[in-house]
Amino acid sequence: MTRINNCDICVIGGGPAGMMASLTAAESGKSVVLIEKNKFCGKKLNITGKGRCNITNNCDLTAFLENVTVNPRFLYKALTVFSPADTIAFFEDRNVPVKTEQGRRVFPVSDRARDITDCLERSCLAAGVRILQGDAKKITCIDGRVRSVVFRQGSEELSIICGSVVLATGGASYPLTGSTGDGYKIAAELGHTITDIKPSLVPLLIKESFCPACMGLSLRNVKTTFFDKNDNELYSETGEMLFTHFGVSGPLILSASAHLNSSFPCKMLIDMKPGLDEETLDRRLLRDFSENKNKDFLNSLNALLPQKIISPLVELSGIDGKKKVNEITKAERRSFLSLLKGIPLTVVGTRPVAEAIITSGGVCVKEINPSTMESKLIGGLFFAGEIIDVDAYTGGYNLQIAFSTGYVSGQNS
Repeated sequence: MTRINNCDICVIGGGPAGMMASLTAAESGKSVVLIEKNKFCGKKLNITGKGRCNITNNCDLTAFLENVTVNPRFLYKALTVFSPADTIAFFEDRNVPVKTEQGRRVFPVSDRARDITDCLERSCLAAGVRILQGDAKKITCIDGRVRSVVFRQGSEELSIICGSVVLATGGASYPLTGSTGDGYKIAAELGHTITDIKPSLVPLLIKESFCPACMGLSLRNVKTTFFDKNDNELYSETGEMLFTHFGVSGPLILSASAHLNSSFPCKMLIDMKPGLDEETLDRRLLRDFSENKNKDFLNSLNALLPQKIISPLVELSGIDGKKKVNEITKAERRSFLSLLKGIPLTVVGTRPVAEAIITSGGVCVKEINPSTMESKLIGGLFFAGEIIDVDAYTGGYNLQIAFSTGYVSGQNS
């Protein structure tokens, strides 16, 4: 085994958490080596926000924690030390102007995720961080404290003697970007508990053929509500969703997936007109029927619904699409109204973790000091980012968690 130069801190993983940890440590005067398995840092970061990079959410601490779905209390200190406002200031001070959009989501003005990655990497290099390409395999310890990191470069095995290690390898989602769950294995070998690894913020699989029939249709301002097998409500929200060949996706669905807790099968209802109560919607139907009384039912709904959903919805209603509107009975109209207020679908599972935006599960937070991100089991071992068992909704929250935990781990390592 070849040994390269020693350093104060070795950071494993060149994503947002790893780069923030490296930069923070280097700016405090520490010698830092960052090991990244890809040829360049931030490969997953570059595709976030559809390539635009939603870096944070412009909200206060209380609102932020309300959007953390797993272990929010653990993040209180980290978010206090490095807040969304600090993230905004960080990039603007480094000549990457940002903007706040709907839902308080913050993006670079350029709409280029690469600008965020370049800023972080450039700042690391300017601070003296040494970036090495390599695949970390294990952390060695002596007397309960980290001693070195062993990694591979091609066929060669190398080691770095260091005083501290920050493990920031991400989760198991989007494995083609390097997030293959390696860090879980390294942490487990050191005695850490890894909670169940599951996909989160992930599209849902639907049993019925209704979704493939509507494939490609995006709906805005619809309400989805999910129920378990005992009809207990699991989640309900209004927003945007998308029909796919396998089921449903889109922001509304991704957020809902974080609440289903593998409660499959479960029932999903789509309210097509959440802004209208049943009485108001019935008046709207009566007006449309009056204006189209001599048309076939199938051809009378263009003003009310997107074209692509009309035929599947009429079929689901059981009403003959060729039936003239003036022959529709009151009972049929009321039945169709109920369908508009709650299209019933059955969720049978999620897409695989490889397609999830984030991974739910990770290193147990009970084994990490929330004030420093240091392991309670191994001295000098720190964690940052998605490898920790914390996750949140879409909207910039998960990237902020990466920046906050990265900053705290770099500050204290």
